[in-house]
Amino acid sequence: MIVVLLAAVLAWSTVMTVLGQLAAVAALLPSLGLLIQQIVSALSGPNTRTSAAASASPGDGPAGSEEPSR
Repeated sequence: MIVVLLAAVLAWSTVMTVLGQLAAVAALLPSLGLLIQQIVSALSGPNTRTSAAASASPGDGPAGSEEPSR
């Protein structure tokens, strides 16, 4: 399913480029980058995210916390 989705996005981008819609292609690039990032994140699994959080020093507080450490 991922391959089909990526092929559809690539084909659509190619068609838009051929038609001269470079501005529309440029507008799609961030969403394509986000799609690829999410696919890589999903394929890497939760172990990668868990080990990254565990490697933070204990005084840093929870990941994403805006509260200062005490």
